[in-house]
Amino acid sequence: MKTVSRRPVSSFIPGYNKNAVIQLIIVSGVCFVIYQLLSLVMLVVGSGKDGFNAMIVPNVSLPALVAFKAKFWTLLTYGWIHHGFWELLSNMLWLYCFGSVVQSLVGYKQVIPLYFYSLIVGGVFYLLSQFIPGNNFQAQSFYIGGYAGLVGLAVAAITVAPDYRYFLGPSLSLPIILVISIFGVLMILYTGMNMPRLFLLIGGGFTGFVYIKALQSGRRPGEWIYDLFDRVESIVTPNDHNIWLKHDKKRSQVLKKMYEPKQGISQKRIDDILDKINLHGYNSLTAEEKDILLRASKENS
Repeated sequence: MKTVSRRPVSSFIPGYNKNAVIQLIIVSGVCFVIYQLLSLVMLVVGSGKDGFNAMIVPNVSLPALVAFKAKFWTLLTYGWIHHGFWELLSNMLWLYCFGSVVQSLVGYKQVIPLYFYSLIVGGVFYLLSQFIPGNNFQAQSFYIGGYAGLVGLAVAAITVAPDYRYFLGPSLSLPIILVISIFGVLMILYTGMNMPRLFLLIGGGFTGFVYIKALQSGRRPGEWIYDLFDRVESIVTPNDHNIWLKHDKKRSQVLKKMYEPKQGISQKRIDDILDKINLHGYNSLTAEEKDILLRASKENS
């Protein structure tokens, strides 16, 4: 697998369809807006913040392990929710910082699967760590945030290109190891040394490392996601070739119906009668030939 140690100042930014980093940022932004709108709706209907925390938050956040069985879907939702705008903004900046490295070095089709796997494995680590004695986990706590995915991207970036540098100008650059060190310190401070949160970050980082090693060994652990996207798209998006074939088939059926023999009158028989008229005139036709010509003209009128 090819790695590089620097990023050009004028790097190429791919379009939306081939920019998984931007897609993740947009999805996270949409989820944040929906989350805030639900909070506003609860406020309008009179439930207030307490109602929101009681009805919405527990159904999208990672709960305590004892409550997970009844809310198993939260393993898929917790990483797409953020508490506030500044938390969302900072996380999206980190996502772009590390995700763009992974995207440029191993391809855009690896970013979304890597982020998704990191969230899942990080969530599993978070839940399992509650078995550890003295894990200082509060049973009523709920966890949301895409931090496991961010750590997964960060570890993946440094694994695939440990000498990578961010060029901020012609003569100013930062090594990726320095950027990730700052990010790591901030993440540890964020956890408050809470063991389940630390294990969540460890799970995300472990996933990023394993994912890159799998790619380097020739495996493609994320291909199924894009195969699924392609199948869904093929169902909901019209196929121009199939539409053309259907139209051509219908056209052929109409033409065949227009020119197919009717009541035993073949096109050759009509052509022979017309040739006879051209050679010998209409009066040379027999009564049967005149009748055939008359019936044919009525059917085509």
